[in-house]
Amino acid sequence: MANIAFIGLGNMGGPMASNLLTAQHQVTVFDLSAAAVNTLVERGATAANSAAEAAQSAEIVISMLPAGKHVESLYLDDKTGLVDHLPKGTLVIDSSTIDAATAQRVGKALESKGIYFADAPVSGGVGGATAGTLTFIVGGEQAVFEKAKPILECMGKNIFHAGDVGAGQVAKICNNMLLAVLMAGTSEALQLAIDNGLDPKVMSDIMLQSSGRNWTLELYNPCPGVMPNVPSSNQYQGGFMVDLMRKDLGLAMDTALKSQSATPMGALSQSLFAMHSKSGNGNRDFSSIFEMFSKH
Repeated sequence: MANIAFIGLGNMGGPMASNLLTAQHQVTVFDLSAAAVNTLVERGATAANSAAEAAQSAEIVISMLPAGKHVESLYLDDKTGLVDHLPKGTLVIDSSTIDAATAQRVGKALESKGIYFADAPVSGGVGGATAGTLTFIVGGEQAVFEKAKPILECMGKNIFHAGDVGAGQVAKICNNMLLAVLMAGTSEALQLAIDNGLDPKVMSDIMLQSSGRNWTLELYNPCPGVMPNVPSSNQYQGGFMVDLMRKDLGLAMDTALKSQSATPMGALSQSLFAMHSKSGNGNRDFSSIFEMFSKH
């Protein structure tokens, strides 16, 4: 049983911290939302008034924050940064999805103080966070990965070591760029079938047994009424928001620019999801991109 500080209790962080409690770890939590903190306290967590207070006696610190600037501030701020408060030997796991450069900068600063660091962004959405079936994509030294793995296994089903610090972030955005391309392409193909008189359920079944098979058809069909218990059959509520996909596509395009990588499909997907968001869909599930192709 480990003494863990968990910072950031949003849609993903809250369920992740809850699963650590289920695994009988001692968890101290901090978030700007009092309601989010109280939910975890009711599950057995200890509340802290600040990130520094949460981390002061922790062996392991896990953060799940919205963007790179929040992660950098948490760990490296001149006045409140945890880099100056954590004892040597603390393990820090950041599961935020941020740019690799920020992860590397934070990791280097922490490691200079004798603090172990891994970037470990996740895939699997809120459902995976709740069920404890997330995929963790970890960047860091092999020894640090081995330290982090037993803790990550309390929250996830698939734990991958992608490489050195920052590699987790690169792998995550590559995956999500492909996911955006697949979701847009699947939506386009299904609507083409519908426009020509085919039943979308029949078309989905055909593609599932053919060369067009992909994750969106198997588990997350974007056409309403084809698959139960997915956002498309719930007015596109829940799941992974359009604006979060926009964020990840932005990270992918920034990374591609730095490495001079050709990503025309990723760039087109970024444009499509940006248009969809600006039409008032930012808080809906990203599979709602289907509506860009459907006739209303």
